Amino acid sequence: MNSPSDLAPVFAFDNSYARLPEHFYARVLPTPVAEPVLLRLNRALAEQLGLAPAALCSPAGAAMLAGNQIPNGAEPIAMAYAGHQFAQFVPSLGDGRAILLGELIDRDGVRRDIHLKGAGRTPFSRAGDGRAALGPVLREYLLGEAMAALGIPTTRALAMVATGEEVYRERIERGALLVRVAAGHVRVGTFEYFARRGDTEAVKTLADYVINRHDPACAEAEQPYAALLEQVVKRQAELIAQWMLVGFIHGVMNTDNVAISGETIDYGPCAFMDSFHPQTVYSSIDHFGRYAWDRQPRIGYWNLTQFANCLLPLLGADEDDAKQAARAALDSYGKAFEARYYGGLRTKIGLLDARAGDEDLALDLLGRMAAQQADFTNTFRALCDVAAADPARDAPVRALFDDPSAFDQWAVQWRTRLATQTQPDSQRQAIMRVANPAYIPRNHRVQQAIDAANKGDLGPLERLLEVVSRPFAEQPTQTEYRQPPRPDEVVERTFCGT
Repeated sequence: MNSPSDLAPVFAFDNSYARLPEHFYARVLPTPVAEPVLLRLNRALAEQLGLAPAALCSPAGAAMLAGNQIPNGAEPIAMAYAGHQFAQFVPSLGDGRAILLGELIDRDGVRRDIHLKGAGRTPFSRAGDGRAALGPVLREYLLGEAMAALGIPTTRALAMVATGEEVYRERIERGALLVRVAAGHVRVGTFEYFARRGDTEAVKTLADYVINRHDPACAEAEQPYAALLEQVVKRQAELIAQWMLVGFIHGVMNTDNVAISGETIDYGPCAFMDSFHPQTVYSSIDHFGRYAWDRQPRIGYWNLTQFANCLLPLLGADEDDAKQAARAALDSYGKAFEARYYGGLRTKIGLLDARAGDEDLALDLLGRMAAQQADFTNTFRALCDVAAADPARDAPVRALFDDPSAFDQWAVQWRTRLATQTQPDSQRQAIMRVANPAYIPRNHRVQQAIDAANKGDLGPLERLLEVVSRPFAEQPTQTEYRQPPRPDEVVERTFCGT
């Protein structure tokens, strides 16, 4: 009988993207690493993918996850795409340090990409080394799992592998590799790559591929490509609303980071807010606040407009008809975003039915939080425990405001509105607790986990993962993870890691 160390993983690949025309990608093998060591395996995700965790943890498994051995059935490719980066168009980006090994059908029948990030140089690498450092790999693993636990569509990590090599950024760092799993890696920038070259046939081929993979019902629509645009618009509008409801800032919403599948992708200079302010920016490269928390909806619309421009040749033989179809689809963005965002805000403050004035009430609270430097996550979570008719229980939430009277003034209006509802406090509070997480991956905790991992200690990562994997649970022994950073722990800037 074979021991677990003798097992080799079996991947049942079915690689649809690799069957597209050759100019959609470059066939390239991962560059072997010096000494692959599996740092962490996402066992639950492995099982969901139909993979055996014991096999993945074996030496053969680590070698495959690092790209040193190519699994049977894999067809490694680097995908071609372009993108608007901070509104400036770059005609050729592509997978410069990532390689799509292949695709699996998971236990729910969903097609998933298996993607190696940090797998070495590709024809799209330009001056890059094609590698990744441990810090950014750990951040993407951790934040992807936190986002999944929050119920927000996201790419996830199957594994994190140390390479036994060094990478050179601002300083020498430990090399690592991320095995990313996604419903798809087609981006707005993928469409831009072909549209800007005038390759309408390729745009159509790609659109047909996306419809078949993500939106098969669109094929039956009277205007399939307009229907596709509407679906992508809806997904992005709802995704950005969900980000904002938990205080998340993506940090680099370039069109090459907008997944057609509607998943959060590329956790580079991203962060969850501590003290709330709508203009908050963490990204070290966002010097003018283009991707600030409150600008994300507008940027989302701008990105989708670029997608609509790519599809214009498919939306109608007449240019005016095509533009009209594009505008009609884009016009649905605001409604989809507002329904998800304002509906979410109502739930976060315990309003279980929609009434006139609810949006103003929620926005008034946000304004007071910004003025009083109240912690975003803790304010909404503390509000869950406040009674509808008893201000004596307000102390925990009042303490989060520099001037507690700012909350008191708002709470008078809020309690008046709550009094119009028939549901008991217990029901309202239970609903609020599944809309307001108690735990997020706070920036300083993420940085602590990165610093420790760079010294060979994965303990802080494991503890933080355990906490953020149950964000809505009380976890009385883990309350330290709810605390904002001390002044000396504040992380003001996050980095791409490229």
